[in-house]
Amino acid sequence: QVQLVESGGGLVQAGGSLRLSCACSGGTFSVYHMGWFRRAPGKERDLVAAITWTDGKPYYVDSVKGRFTIFRDNDKNTVYLQINSLSPEDTAIYYCNAVVWPFSATSRGTLGYWGQGTQVTVST
Repeated sequence: QVQLVESGGGLVQAGGSLRLSCACSGGTFSVYHMGWFRRAPGKERDLVAAITWTDGKPYYVDSVKGRFTIFRDNDKNTVYLQINSLSPEDTAIYYCNAVVWPFSATSRGTLGYWGQGTQVTVST
């Protein structure tokens, strides 16, 4: 099965940036549409961005448009999330997973399991 290892999180001040990485192994990464999800304290895990495997077409939920950029490197089996203009509302654990097209804010991960995630904490 595909293994997912997220990294790149940390503690940053509001307005800062981070680049998250999701390294995938053990499967054919390039055939999956991939998404980044986040779980804020006391909330559900929700999709924030996704990308197709065919042409790299991105999708973003409204709350992150203009600040988040998702991209992938199929040769490295890695999907990235560039996060700019961070705000305290972005504080969450960020996860990656496969997603099914068409993407929407209610899309769920389809692999049936999750990696450990990477913590993003934004201070004021």
